[in-house]
Amino acid sequence: MSPASGLLSPLRPATEPKAKAVTGRAGRPTREDGCVAYSEAFADRIRAVVGDDPGVDERKMFGGIAFLIDGNMFVGIADDELMVRVGPDSWEEALAHPHAREMDFTGKPMRGYVFVDAAGIAEDDDLRAWVERGLAFAGTLPPK
Repeated sequence: MSPASGLLSPLRPATEPKAKAVTGRAGRPTREDGCVAYSEAFADRIRAVVGDDPGVDERKMFGGIAFLIDGNMFVGIADDELMVRVGPDSWEEALAHPHAREMDFTGKPMRGYVFVDAAGIAEDDDLRAWVERGLAFAGTLPPK
């Protein structure tokens, strides 16, 4: 309930405590319950790119959501950033793109993965290019 109005919030049941924002590993914003928030609208943009490919699956991972092709992650969402699996051979080239940086989710760089910040995927064409890059690499891996 809102203390001022006495009305129930349409976004959160009255019995669920509000999660407090804190800083998690590698300085990433998390909620007090340990989850990294992500936008469902952002996930919908990725879903629009991948369409209804029967090999694509979604899983909650890293406190966000990951998209997999034949069991191999190709992109994911953490906060407002896109995680992209580009592979070790394309990693340095991917890092040369504006708004891309090393994926350091655990506090150390993960070769073969990059984070792309919100400005780098604000346009649908830019998001599509990164998602397709991740799909291209993950498509070379054997199914799990």
